[in-house]
Amino acid sequence: MSEPVLYSEPGSSWWPVLWGPAFALLGFGVEALTPGPVSPWMWSLTGGLLAVAAAVWVQGRRRLVSVRLTPVELALGREEIEVSRISAVTDVGAPVGARVLGGAWTVPKGTGEVPIRIDGDKVVLAWAKDPAALSAALTELVER
Repeated sequence: MSEPVLYSEPGSSWWPVLWGPAFALLGFGVEALTPGPVSPWMWSLTGGLLAVAAAVWVQGRRRLVSVRLTPVELALGREEIEVSRISAVTDVGAPVGARVLGGAWTVPKGTGEVPIRIDGDKVVLAWAKDPAALSAALTELVER
């Protein structure tokens, strides 16, 4: 039985994959409306290559910048931590040099930090696009 997800951020949606084909279609349209030869194979190749590059980027973001909280674990990027290890979420300061969860040196761009105390006295930094919502969900779990 899978655990219910209490908070989730996917890291990225899949719609950026459509940018390349859309730009290629626009380029093909401009080329078709102007005098001169039309190269549909070149625009198809360009759109396909841009779509593949965007798919790689989106997959990376979904793997490295996603957040998922269940009653059992908090998953941030590539790192998972058991909720039972979290001892406090409120009134925890973020000391300089605190370790960032998820395997990065800093919190990802566009996210806010959520300092949490684990294993009694160690402070680490969780992160989310909506840090208040993640903090509230964690607080509800920890204070049960």
